[in-house]
Amino acid sequence: MRGVALLGATGSIGDSTLAVLAMHPDRYRLEVAAARRNVSRMAEICKQFQPPVAVLTDPAAAAELRRRLGDGPTRVLGGADALEAVVGAPTVDVVVAGIVGAAGLASSLAAAEAGKTLLLANKEALVMAGPLFMAAVRRGGATLIPIDSETNAMFQCLPGYRCGEPASAHGVRRLLLTASGGPFLRTPGTELAQVTPEQACAHPRWVMGRKISVDSATLMNKGLEVIESAWLFALPGDAIEVVVHPQSVVHSLVEYCDGSVLAQLASPDMRVPIAHALAWPQRLSSGARALDLFDVARLEFEPPDRTRFPCLDLAYRALAAGGTACTVLNAANEVAVQAFLDGRIGFADIAALVAAALEAASATPADSLEAILAADAAARRFALSWVQSRC
Repeated sequence: MRGVALLGATGSIGDSTLAVLAMHPDRYRLEVAAARRNVSRMAEICKQFQPPVAVLTDPAAAAELRRRLGDGPTRVLGGADALEAVVGAPTVDVVVAGIVGAAGLASSLAAAEAGKTLLLANKEALVMAGPLFMAAVRRGGATLIPIDSETNAMFQCLPGYRCGEPASAHGVRRLLLTASGGPFLRTPGTELAQVTPEQACAHPRWVMGRKISVDSATLMNKGLEVIESAWLFALPGDAIEVVVHPQSVVHSLVEYCDGSVLAQLASPDMRVPIAHALAWPQRLSSGARALDLFDVARLEFEPPDRTRFPCLDLAYRALAAGGTACTVLNAANEVAVQAFLDGRIGFADIAALVAAALEAASATPADSLEAILAADAAARRFALSWVQSRC
């Protein structure tokens, strides 16, 4: 029986993870459920799974959850600091890092330092702090497995591989990172400035949270995955290519030096990579629908339109710049996406804001958590000022 800490339990990654855990109660026990402030959903999780510990980082929400659960078996903790403490508990074997954005960095780092099996959905931890994060994985002896569908697919296509090793030493020439293209794949560029948050969040293939849905619509999500992949597989940006694949059946591919290309195919269901990572190096049932190739019938691939979706090139630019440039990219994007969802800026302004933040920032060495957090804070101040100037 393996103990699981689920960070981001009330989000889409949380829902998929809980569905897999519920299928295998003889193999996994939910030890910790953590989220920000969704009291109602967390109360449901606690009643169904009865974890010994629940964390809500919003103290007021934690107090309300404590009141709702009463004297039940779950101890409720509040505040962000509680996350870092609970992931290191001896009863926790596996940490599922599903908290979106920069908010998930500290707890993911703590899990790595504690030597846990770390199932990483929070790509921003690697985007913000790639060198520090991978150093923490090595120092703590953690086992790192990505559960983004695309990076997990590449991991599956590298048998015997451990994240952080140079993939080139395993004969890899290139990684091919697939993208659905999002809801605006065929939308004329002249119409993108008028799209609404509701349209941007209506992903054609995946059911996701609002922030990641907007990132998918701008292709920034794919840019963040390029940076994530560079750290996971120790490859330069020019060895990672984005390929638009509207069917979302081939989740990514790995090209080897002998000309072979391995691909991982599955229905677009997050339970597949989560089940793979939970059981690795074995396999277990995920509950996802089996892929029917006759139903799929066709698999299409095309290059991304970098003119209509400039966020992708901004990510490559930040990766090439190094240092804290990727931290700036991530922070500015988080502010921009939230401003768009709040109706304060337009869809096309997201890329414009991120570009302005990268231009304004001076990339400094990302050699400490303090330096990374300082760059993050400065980029957020710049981005908020940029938004305010247009309201």
